[in-house]
Amino acid sequence: MNAVTPVVLGMLSLGPRSGYDIKRVVDHSTRFFWAASYGQIYPELRRLEQEGLIEGEDAPNGGRSRRVYELTKSGRDALRDWLLSSRFNVELRDESLLQLFFADSLAREEALRLLEDRKTAHEQLLEVLHEIENMPGGKDPDFVDLVLRWGIEFNEWGAEWCERHLQRLRGETKAA
Repeated sequence: MNAVTPVVLGMLSLGPRSGYDIKRVVDHSTRFFWAASYGQIYPELRRLEQEGLIEGEDAPNGGRSRRVYELTKSGRDALRDWLLSSRFNVELRDESLLQLFFADSLAREEALRLLEDRKTAHEQLLEVLHEIENMPGGKDPDFVDLVLRWGIEFNEWGAEWCERHLQRLRGETKAA
């Protein structure tokens, strides 16, 4: 498995989809913590089909060529094996934190602006996540909803953390 394999297998476990459909769903769900581009999805679909983990069927849509994929038994088994693997790798790549780490090389106000921008990013992402939360169409499956809750609570905490430390670094409060 590579980094995009579980995304593709997982999306197909939710039902048959084209590469375009997978990307559309990713852009409104997993991209907040695990992105996948068209340049990753389409080659992976071809590879997984060659390995027998998925099956594709041509399903043109108007004048456009389109191939819809679904999991095979082997694909379901591979997804299950990945889901039940005992290794957990929590990896955070956060360019904003990297900028804050090196912000001492900036003028104080420039460095504080980085923290302000991070707070704004958390607030903007919260707006997007609340829009997703309030989308019509019924309730998400329990664990999809669980991950959405994590995103909302993480970004609420992130915005509060930024505000608290902006005040501290400006000398408006004692160390938090």
